[in-house]
Amino acid sequence: MTEDYDKYRAPALDKGLDILELLGTSEDGLSQIEIAKALDRSASEIFRMLDRLVRRGYVRKTEEDRYTLTLRLFELAHRTPPLRRLISGALPLMRAFAHETEQECHLVTYDRNMLVVVAQVDAPGYWSVAIRVGAHIDLLDTGSGHVFLAYATPLERTMMLRDARLDGPVIPSAVARHLDRVRSQGFERMPSQQIHGVTNIAVPVLGPLGSVIAAVSSAYVPRLDRRNPLGIDDSLARLIATAAAISPAERTETATA
Repeated sequence: MTEDYDKYRAPALDKGLDILELLGTSEDGLSQIEIAKALDRSASEIFRMLDRLVRRGYVRKTEEDRYTLTLRLFELAHRTPPLRRLISGALPLMRAFAHETEQECHLVTYDRNMLVVVAQVDAPGYWSVAIRVGAHIDLLDTGSGHVFLAYATPLERTMMLRDARLDGPVIPSAVARHLDRVRSQGFERMPSQQIHGVTNIAVPVLGPLGSVIAAVSSAYVPRLDRRNPLGIDDSLARLIATAAAISPAERTETATA
C-alpha cells in the first residue's frame, strides 16, 4: 500500500467494507467464524461489526447463523440512475478537454439497440462541429461505433449488427481486421464519413468488469485561420486521459492501489 493510501486510514470502516466485499463473493453466506478466518480478524471484533451491519440493514443473519448481503447496497446504487451518474461525472472532464484542445467532445452509449449521444460539450470560440444530444449514430461509419464493435465479443458483435438491421451479422474481413487494431491500440482515429476535413477520434470508457459502457469522442477540426492549441496527436492523448478519468474501472483501481 502506498503512503497516501495509509495516510487517512479508518480501520473500522475498512473492516466493515472488507466484510461487505467478502460476503459479496459468497452465494450461500458465511458464518462468523468463516468471516473472521478469511479476514484474519478475531471473532469478537467481527461480531461487533456484523451486529452493526445487520442493524443498519446491509447484512442479514439466516436461521443457520450465516450472514448474507441484503439488497440495501443495490437500492443505494440505483437511487441515482447509472446513466445520470455517468454523465454527471463525465461532463466536468469533457469541459476540461474542450477548453484545453478547443475541440468539441461528446459521450456515446449503446442503448436499446442503437448508439446515442448522451452528453456533448461545444468547443470554445465561434467555430465548432456539434453533435446534438439525443442523436443516433451509425455503428460502422463512426469512431464511437468502431469502439463498441471492437470491444464486443463475437456474439455481442453479431447481435449489435443484427439489431441495427445491417446487411447480415458478418462484417467484411477488412473491417474486422481494422476493429482488431482499434482494440489493440485502445482508440479509433479515422476520417469522418459524414463531414469532409474532420477526423473522428474515440476512446472507450470501461466499466469495472472491463466492458465498454460508453465512448468519449471528438470530431477534430483543424483550423485554417490560426494554429490549433493542440495537434491531433496531443488531442488524442488528452481524450485517452479523459476516458480513463471517466471510467469507473480506473477509479476503482486507483482507490485500491
